Amino acid sequence: MREAVLRSHRQARLARLYGASALACLFACVPLNVPVSAQEIGDMAASVPAGSQMLLAADTLVYDNDNNTVTAVGGVQIDYGGNRLVAQRVEYNRNTKRLVASGNVAVVNSDGTKIFSQHVDITDDFADGFVNALRVETIDKAYFAAESAERMGGVLTTFHNGVYTACEPCEDKPDKAPTWRIKARKIIWNGEKKTVRFENSNFEFFGFPLAYLPAFEIADPTVKRKSGFLIPGIAYSSDLGIGIKVPYYFALSPTYDLTVTGSGYTKQGFLGEAEWRQRFNNGQYSLKIAGIRQEDPDEFIDSHGNNVDSGAAGDPNKFRGMMGTKGQFAINPRWDFGWDVLLQTDKNFSRTYAIQDFNESVHQSSIYLTGLNGRNYFDVRAMRFEVQENTLASDPTARAAKQPWVLPSLDYAYIPDMAVAGGQLSFNVNARAISRDRLDTALADSADSSSVNNVRGIEGQSGRITAEAEWKRTFTTDGGLLLTPLVALRGDASYLNASSSSLAAVNQMATNLGVSDDLGSSLARYMATAGLEMRWPVLFSMPSSSHVFEPMAQLFMRPNEQYVGGLAVPNEDAQSFVFDATTLFERDKFSGYDRMEGGGRANVGLRYSGAYDNGWSTNALFGQSYQLGGQNSFAAPDLVNVGAYSGLETSTSDYVGLVGFNSPSGFSGSVSGRLDEQTFEIRRAEVKAAYSGLPVSLSAKYAFIQAQPLYGFDTDRHEVTLGASTRLAENWRVFGTGTYDLQQSVLVKDGIGFAYNDSCFTYLMTFSETRDLDTKEVSQNIGFNLSFRTLGDFGSSQSSIDTIQ
Repeated sequence: MREAVLRSHRQARLARLYGASALACLFACVPLNVPVSAQEIGDMAASVPAGSQMLLAADTLVYDNDNNTVTAVGGVQIDYGGNRLVAQRVEYNRNTKRLVASGNVAVVNSDGTKIFSQHVDITDDFADGFVNALRVETIDKAYFAAESAERMGGVLTTFHNGVYTACEPCEDKPDKAPTWRIKARKIIWNGEKKTVRFENSNFEFFGFPLAYLPAFEIADPTVKRKSGFLIPGIAYSSDLGIGIKVPYYFALSPTYDLTVTGSGYTKQGFLGEAEWRQRFNNGQYSLKIAGIRQEDPDEFIDSHGNNVDSGAAGDPNKFRGMMGTKGQFAINPRWDFGWDVLLQTDKNFSRTYAIQDFNESVHQSSIYLTGLNGRNYFDVRAMRFEVQENTLASDPTARAAKQPWVLPSLDYAYIPDMAVAGGQLSFNVNARAISRDRLDTALADSADSSSVNNVRGIEGQSGRITAEAEWKRTFTTDGGLLLTPLVALRGDASYLNASSSSLAAVNQMATNLGVSDDLGSSLARYMATAGLEMRWPVLFSMPSSSHVFEPMAQLFMRPNEQYVGGLAVPNEDAQSFVFDATTLFERDKFSGYDRMEGGGRANVGLRYSGAYDNGWSTNALFGQSYQLGGQNSFAAPDLVNVGAYSGLETSTSDYVGLVGFNSPSGFSGSVSGRLDEQTFEIRRAEVKAAYSGLPVSLSAKYAFIQAQPLYGFDTDRHEVTLGASTRLAENWRVFGTGTYDLQQSVLVKDGIGFAYNDSCFTYLMTFSETRDLDTKEVSQNIGFNLSFRTLGDFGSSQSSIDTIQ
């Protein structure tokens, strides 16, 4: 009887009993399919919703009252609580209370896990049973198989001659050995202790036995966290030697844990680490500490006798350590509070010893409060920047000790939802207070401490608050011309409490430049801008391509920047400034709030983009900027000479442009640069080319920057970077990179690597070198990593070649 539905009370009771028994007995084996997975899988009873109805379909349903059995035969299909059982025959014996399913038995769990077998024999209380020729495939593509499995006492399940792997079977060659697998004579799952034990097991790699493991035990997959040793790691550097890292994990509670790690280095001794993590309903935090008593600090001494990493020259600095903490909590759906704080005994400990999460070259310690609602944004934070550098502390170029405290920094942006006069109105507020313990200056002559070129940071305290409003609206004429008028108003107020050494440095710089030194204790300024942007995109369609040419012009009228021409305003946040094609059409081209662009200015250029039927695309931009009236902000010096060599310091700017293309074959390239407005001499240039395809990927970059004596670069800078990667076979590749300084004829850094990658295994081996441009000292690093899907990683925490992908 096909699609038979049990309606009587007796039939429904039997159907639910044997259906639940069949599915539950099979799904009781599910937790063992991925003995190293961290997923949590409940038993069958928990996965069937209360009140679920069962549907039975079979060719024949037989009731044998003499033998007291119920048998479904032929295309048996049971759907129960989102789970499905398919078999050729299912028989339930009411006397023995055993259920037997046979003939291509397949079960699909509600979570997507698939179980396959030829024979299942189990009691209806799931305490005892036997499964023959079991295969399991989980939702995350992990695979488990065994010749047979038996369950005893409702606690212990034993798999005989079992195999586990996380590698997908080959579609073309299903009998081919996976990249890796674990074969065990016996696998025992203890449901009470929540452990899985492998006995007489072999780890096979590409079908070859690699390691014999008499016995080992791991956590039950239903347990997300369990105390025990984690996968060890290994690393190498020329200063530390070879390092072995062994972590141990303490699962103390469902909401907090502790990881203790011991690392032994052949040159520096034992490094201890501990990390505490705790999670709450609305957030989490972590605390990490690390320390070492170095056995051989002299390894950090360079050829000039300077201890460049672990302290000042002559300071053995045997003990080094750090403490770091991170946290983030949601106050409500719109507001977050958090912190990221690093404290360490010296400026470079965390980077030298690769302390995870704290080894960036520049680490920003901060405490913050952030709010986000639609297009409105609020952020207030206190910040401190740790520059982790090898430079000697007494070196004038050292940056670590010159970094300020920012207490606090505030950013607020508000855009009303409703249009104002048909256009968009926006408000921005920025405020910051800075405290610096050491004057940050650059010298014109390194041998003369009084020859100050610029003052990058004032020793003392300073603060500023800025408020700005902007309105703009776009009109489209009948001819397709886009007109965007805008009005902006900005106001600043600031204070300064500079040390005597800062005042002396500013005075010396003013004398060198022949400008006024009017650095005051407070000031206020404003800027009002009226502007108009005009764009006229024109489309040209051809039989096999389309092209858009867009002439564009901007006109801004505003008063002169106040206090410009002297050294009255410290410049803390507008020091990084590059005039190129990407900044040509910025209303204010300065990168921060401490400087503001003044005077009348016009920006004119032509943008182009093209698309071709064969898949090619091209783009270009070329233009120039003009100072129409008033004082040119970029021609007036400030404490860091930010406008010098910018290309905007003359009334007619340098030309800027870029040209790029992409091809369907994976080849792409671009050229960008800045040319002298009279002689077309190249001031800056960057050329990029790349090819991404099989079996080779290539990249090349050339960068040129003309000499900038005021910034300490007395000669032109030329640098070439090359990278390549090639596939030796389907999953194997070799890659390398190198950066060469053409001006100083020095290979700044280079590296080579070898890798294997498939769906379940990754191998990476890298070697890299870096050279100091001044001392020519060479630093070497070796990194490698083995990653087995679901088992874990072994090796270095990161590649020694950061630029290779």
